[in-house]
Amino acid sequence: MVNLLRAAILIISDTASAAPASDKAGPLLAKIFVEDGNKAWDVEKPCIVPDDVSRIQDVIHDWCDNAQYFNLVVTSGGTGFAQKDHTPEAIGPLIDKHAPGLVHAMLAASMQITPFAMMSRPVAGVRKNTLIVTLPGSPKGATENLQSILKLLPHACLQAAGGDSRSLHSGGVKKLEDEAGVSSKSPEAVNHCHDHSHTHSHRHGGHDVPRAHTKPADRPMSNDPQAGPTRRYRESPYPMLPVELATELILKHTPLPKPYQATVVVNLVGSVLAEDVTAGEAVPAFRASIVDGYAIIVTKPKDSKGVFPVSSVSHAAPGEVESLQAGRVARITTGAPLPPGATSVVMVEDTILRSMTEDGQEENEIEVLTNDIEPNENVREVGSDVRAGEIVLRKGDKITAVGGELGLLASVGRAEVKVYKKSVVGILSTGDEIISHSRPGPLRLGEVRDSNRPTIMAAVKSWGYEVVDLGIASDTPGALETTLRSALRTVDVIITTGGVSMGELDLLKPTIERSLGGTIHFGRVAMKPGKPTTFATVPFKNNAGDDDTRLIFSLPGNPASAVVTLHLFVLPSLLAASGEKEQGLPKVVVVLDEDVRCDEKRAEYQRATVSASNDGLLHAVTTGGQRSSRIGSLKAANALLCLPAGAGVVRVGEKMAALLMGQIGSGSV
Repeated sequence: MVNLLRAAILIISDTASAAPASDKAGPLLAKIFVEDGNKAWDVEKPCIVPDDVSRIQDVIHDWCDNAQYFNLVVTSGGTGFAQKDHTPEAIGPLIDKHAPGLVHAMLAASMQITPFAMMSRPVAGVRKNTLIVTLPGSPKGATENLQSILKLLPHACLQAAGGDSRSLHSGGVKKLEDEAGVSSKSPEAVNHCHDHSHTHSHRHGGHDVPRAHTKPADRPMSNDPQAGPTRRYRESPYPMLPVELATELILKHTPLPKPYQATVVVNLVGSVLAEDVTAGEAVPAFRASIVDGYAIIVTKPKDSKGVFPVSSVSHAAPGEVESLQAGRVARITTGAPLPPGATSVVMVEDTILRSMTEDGQEENEIEVLTNDIEPNENVREVGSDVRAGEIVLRKGDKITAVGGELGLLASVGRAEVKVYKKSVVGILSTGDEIISHSRPGPLRLGEVRDSNRPTIMAAVKSWGYEVVDLGIASDTPGALETTLRSALRTVDVIITTGGVSMGELDLLKPTIERSLGGTIHFGRVAMKPGKPTTFATVPFKNNAGDDDTRLIFSLPGNPASAVVTLHLFVLPSLLAASGEKEQGLPKVVVVLDEDVRCDEKRAEYQRATVSASNDGLLHAVTTGGQRSSRIGSLKAANALLCLPAGAGVVRVGEKMAALLMGQIGSGSV
């Protein structure tokens, strides 16, 4: 029976220490030992400590300085440049023999992915009989680093534990390589990652990062821009997903809505409430008249008719109001408070003037012509509109421009209210051929004016989101990476157009994966137009040092494709992150006013004009040619016809589903 080597995993993170369930790195590292460790390891359940030097060192002493020592200790987290990253400072002084070769191997593997690997500060070495290796905090970075050295660690641990060096090295290097499953002729001896997509972001110290749960060899990866056109893929490595599954993945990886305290002003329109709102005071707060007329005291039925002196006037302006005496009336305006003692209000239409004051400027006496005035007639009672303490708006309600929610908040005295933050959206066009639409002068051969960026900016802004113009990025890896990294600091969602197809200069996917350490959740969708649509998440550490996630939607460069996929994929994510109940375009049933042919292989979303007709139904007609590059197909389009995949034609008069992008006009049939 072969004795297994004992391994321990130490997670170093303030976040995971406070919320252990948020740790993703520990389970993934344990899984790597099981799946890729050649059955050599007995792995202890991961331990979690905060980013504190003394706490880290206490665990290392406990694991290394007794007879039950572990052969290997790997840590994850705290190896970056953040102020709270202390792992190298905690581990370094405890090491008896440093292992720079292991450090070099990990950095060499990571540098194949991103130059930002040089921002890592790993240490490795032996304390007494235990080998210690520090890994990044991101699950991707940690697992990638561990996989780059894992096959050689058993040999190192056996030596550190006091194994006989002569017997361990008998048979020479070739025997050692065969036993470890590596070859000096293959770069896999130090870097296993050239042929798969296990990339990472080097977010040292973070843990809550999405990770695919498939084996590296089974996962696609984008082209390596450094390999040149002769090494690029001839077919996309990304599976073709149905629209429904792509939408599910987007919503699954869209961050949960984030509440914040907002001032009740006009700019609040479009926001979703993150709390129930209760009335702090009654509306109205006093007994008020609902008509212009005269306040009167009615104590019994049929007791209102007669001539009454006018003793006072009550206007809607705030101030003190005199009490009303029996046998008198007080002139009152709509909305004004009733004088104390008054029971009812007589409409001015039910009275006549009997006499004026001597100067002729005021009423002296009026006559009430009806005897049918009842107690409380024409009076709004305190709290008759809203009672104090009553819930007036519910969590999840949207503040609209026409629904009165803003007025209701103001009426109950709410100066602030908790709502969900709306995403800030950055719009970027890519491609050396793209020029600003406003550049004067004729086009040179190959140039294309940028129509996507202003179109998408207008659409997103009309949905009520703040838009940041990210400009145009050239088709060079460094320029694109710089633009995206800068955008990650200022926006929550990045929308790009172009650069996601199969050309040698289509760099969005490799930049996201290889340079930004992002995860591409899908790279193709079974739809027309919009097949190369790509959705990715990028792990990010914000200015406060907290883990965060940014979304990137890389839409096709053809104008029609960009607009269709914007509505189908980006809009649902924005709505979900804003706390909206309804996510996506509203679906209606329309009657076709022309024959429409379906695509045999892909679901198609044809641009169409939908109008309400005299027969009470919604009718639809396409906007003409539906080629994905034809921007004219967007003119007058307010809907997308949802055509299923399959050969055939949908005939005039047949009904089918459509997604509404804009307002419905009127027509005639």
